[in-house]
Amino acid sequence: MMPRFETLDLAVEEHVAVVTLNRPDKANSMNDAMWRELQVCFEWLDAEPSVRVVILAGNGRHFCAGIDLGMFSALGGEATDPARRAEQLRRQVLQMQDNLSAIEKCRKPVLAAIHKTCIGGGVDLVCCCDMRYATEDAYFAIREIDIGMTADVGTLQRLPRLIPDGVARELAYTGRDMGAAEAREVGFVNRVYADRDTLLREVTAIARNIAAKSPLAVRGSKEMLVYCRDHPVRDGLNYVATWNAGMLSQVDLMAGIEAQAKKSQARFED
Repeated sequence: MMPRFETLDLAVEEHVAVVTLNRPDKANSMNDAMWRELQVCFEWLDAEPSVRVVILAGNGRHFCAGIDLGMFSALGGEATDPARRAEQLRRQVLQMQDNLSAIEKCRKPVLAAIHKTCIGGGVDLVCCCDMRYATEDAYFAIREIDIGMTADVGTLQRLPRLIPDGVARELAYTGRDMGAAEAREVGFVNRVYADRDTLLREVTAIARNIAAKSPLAVRGSKEMLVYCRDHPVRDGLNYVATWNAGMLSQVDLMAGIEAQAKKSQARFED
């Protein structure tokens, strides 16, 4: 059964799931419920056989305005001892990291469709996705520096692996806005579209293209790409050899070869 959420909308059609941040009156700022629900949602998507690709979008005028500032009042718990407060805060930060890492750990490709505002925790969020697409009016900013803190939920760890290191450092140190055109230029987003409707239509077309491929081969490709990001080439080559020794589907391989010969579209099981 498809789960229901307080802060997210979830729909599945033709093997493509659309997860929509749904706090439009708060610019989709990420409150405690949204952090928790993102993990629950993406763990469900990971396990759901009918889902092959996921689109992450936002309702309303903005994609995501980052963490709901109201959460800061509860960080650290109620302990009076500084050491115990520090330990509790560390545990809370680690939990929030896990909430978003569920997106990266999801075996299905996740395509972020970003319009207008994507700042602070929103950047953490989309850095966990496989690909990012944006509207012309979209902009990105690591705003944590402007409130006197070091970004701690994934941007500083993932962003330098997505864009040039010097650009990532400039964004982190200054908190300045990076517009969609610059984000495309440095490779943070794959493509830029005129408006949100066009963005969602075109990203859905890309998602359906991916969904038509062998789900096992797509999941294997994501597994290798994430693994190889964090390991030497030697280890990645060894891993893919072991993976295909056990996970290469003869059924899918024959279906793909036959479809290529007939110039038709192969059909693959979930």
